[in-house]
Amino acid sequence: MNAHEEQFARSFIVPEKRNRYLELLGSEKGRKKLQSELCHCRDLDQRFARLLISEHQSATSVERILRSKGAPEECYLFSAEGHFDGREISLSDALFEVVDSNSGTFLSCIPGKLGYFEFENIGERYILEK
Repeated sequence: MNAHEEQFARSFIVPEKRNRYLELLGSEKGRKKLQSELCHCRDLDQRFARLLISEHQSATSVERILRSKGAPEECYLFSAEGHFDGREISLSDALFEVVDSNSGTFLSCIPGKLGYFEFENIGERYILEK
């Protein structure tokens, strides 16, 4: 199990669904199932998810916010979109690709501590921080 994905489940998913996520992440078949559900994920723990207002939803603004919270140069992507999924790339490049993609993608900056979630719904973008 990938540490970024495991910490996403442990830190940012509602407590009653965490075990299910961890189980699914424990197998390739389960991971693929979970991956396909990311677009419609309604299991974010809202205590640690901050919806970005429209003025802060550009890739540049999201990067500025994440950097101010200690995001490093590289991040990891867990995504419903196969061409994003499983990549470790620069935060700038990841946000340029993901923001506005409406893709169901989680960017892990600091495992279990800081990330970003892009829903498939237009304008639904969250900073995840614990």
